[in-house]
Amino acid sequence: MTTTERPKILSEAFGDPANPPLLLIMGAMASMLWWPEALCRNLADAGLFVIRYDNRDTGRSTKYPPGEPPYTFDDMADDAMRVLDDHGVGKAHVVSMSMGGMIAQLVALKHPSRVASLTVISSSPLGVDTSHLPQTGDAYIKHSAEGAKVDWSDRGQVVDFIVKDARAIASTAHPFDEARMRAFVEQDYDRSGGFLSATNHFMLKGGDAWKGRLREMTAPLLVIHGKADPIFPVEHGEALTEAVAGAKILRIDGGGHELHPDDWAVISAAIVAHTQAN
Repeated sequence: MTTTERPKILSEAFGDPANPPLLLIMGAMASMLWWPEALCRNLADAGLFVIRYDNRDTGRSTKYPPGEPPYTFDDMADDAMRVLDDHGVGKAHVVSMSMGGMIAQLVALKHPSRVASLTVISSSPLGVDTSHLPQTGDAYIKHSAEGAKVDWSDRGQVVDFIVKDARAIASTAHPFDEARMRAFVEQDYDRSGGFLSATNHFMLKGGDAWKGRLREMTAPLLVIHGKADPIFPVEHGEALTEAVAGAKILRIDGGGHELHPDDWAVISAAIVAHTQAN
């Protein structure tokens, strides 16, 4: 079942609307704040009109009772197009991360005329059998299982768990700043009014119509993937690159499943170069 009532999708833009538009699509349970404002401003300063938004069930966008999301991945792909509509944008460069990378692949397949280029960070190919690839690491699986014991209505427990989660997926090349991360998670929790509804993202279905059709993608694709990503090992990024004609990959040494500030310069430069080339 998909929802018939149009959800409220909150978005925010940086930079000059006359510049080439860049739409940012974030991953599971993550509001727009997980695209750091400083990174957004860096991209805007490089000559892009940057748009970030809260996915359904995150931030200040529409939330649904936990347990039975009345929407699919296809609806989330359409949400992205509505965000562009809200900003008067016909065609945009799209940058995505993790589950947002799956949504963005769906966007590029469903709405090819609206995607100038696609960048997918820390994700996996859509509609492709990846069972032969290295899977999520045992340490992260053990950590994730602890999520079942968390009272998701208890701010302290939730913040503690998300901070542990951030550490579990962090870069192996840079120090983990726990104090900064805790302050950020508290800010995101309070702005969102909690993360209870965001757990719906782990129950989503959809995108089945595009199974095995990744090769039909026409958007120029850049894949950015950390070599130490414990959720989607780098082979997932490589498989996505191989599935799309002309795609390129940037591997981040020691990179985890995150946007670490020490990696922003190289990530931003790659994104800007990709948009300028397309």
